Amino acid sequence: MNNRIDVNSQTTSIGIFKKLKESREAGLLLIIIIMSILIHLASGNFLTLKTFSDMVKNYSTTFTLALGMLSVLIIGGIDISIAATMAFSGMASSLLMRDGVYSSTFIMFFVSTLVGFVCGLLIGLVISYGGVIPIIATLGFSNIYRGATYIISDSQWVSAYQFDPEFKAFAQSSNLSFGLINNLFFISIICYIIMFIILKWTKFGRKIYAVGSNPEAAAVSGIRIRRVKFIVYGIAGLFAGLTGAMYTSLYASAQSDMGLGMEMDAIASCVIGGVSLSGGSGSVLGVFLGALTMSIISKSLPMIGVSQFWQTAIKGLIILVAIIINVLVQRTVKKSMLKERGV
Repeated sequence: MNNRIDVNSQTTSIGIFKKLKESREAGLLLIIIIMSILIHLASGNFLTLKTFSDMVKNYSTTFTLALGMLSVLIIGGIDISIAATMAFSGMASSLLMRDGVYSSTFIMFFVSTLVGFVCGLLIGLVISYGGVIPIIATLGFSNIYRGATYIISDSQWVSAYQFDPEFKAFAQSSNLSFGLINNLFFISIICYIIMFIILKWTKFGRKIYAVGSNPEAAAVSGIRIRRVKFIVYGIAGLFAGLTGAMYTSLYASAQSDMGLGMEMDAIASCVIGGVSLSGGSGSVLGVFLGALTMSIISKSLPMIGVSQFWQTAIKGLIILVAIIINVLVQRTVKKSMLKERGV
């Protein structure tokens, strides 16, 4: 009888937690709608198809980079080197195209993604098998990859005329979706679908959540925690490398300082989307809405006349508020679950 009560209580707790998550995502969607309407009233031309199309194209890099940060945060880690990884991957693959090693857009994307994946695995190796704290390891690798970007490029740009015309045109066209949406945003959508399937319906996805929720229990159940962390950081690097190719195609150039500060946009997208900074919680849909929120903010601030200096300050404030809300929500969830269990 007691076991049945415990099971019912646990089921009720899980139900409350899911409803809270769903209501948060629904609430975020409502905020996005209201915010878009207010911005349109202030600017007069925000809610147009062209504005939306330009926005998702220009900030598709934020969408993809945030997806890599999601997996890292779920396991209770963090990666502040993803922007530097993105820059190194984009620059390395751009230099190879400049030097005539290849001209194919597909190979360009493949090489950049592969470089990012290897960079992520190196970080994962140091964290998972070397025992280095994630924030220290990724801070160090951020400087290493950023410095390496300057070294391999000799602090020079790869300019538009040095890229293959097909590669430059790729970011401006929509042939992948038969003219429906921009190529870069289409790639982001495909990545979100794949990540959704992995996290929701695969054994490895369940392991990721288990490691972030309770590492001790995960270890007792036979999950190889170090291996999961190693692979997850590789995944984060993979998305960073893909973003590097997207970035260089979008701006038709590669600079050593590209992507500076983008790690903060990725973290903010995740936190706004409800990803727990303590690990074990977060959804692909939430991150998508969080990245959409950040994109709307970044797109709208110049439209309503906010200076560039205030834009940075406002973004920082948004991140701070999002973190506070996230902590309060997680605390409420834990209290509700403990109350349901009679603790």
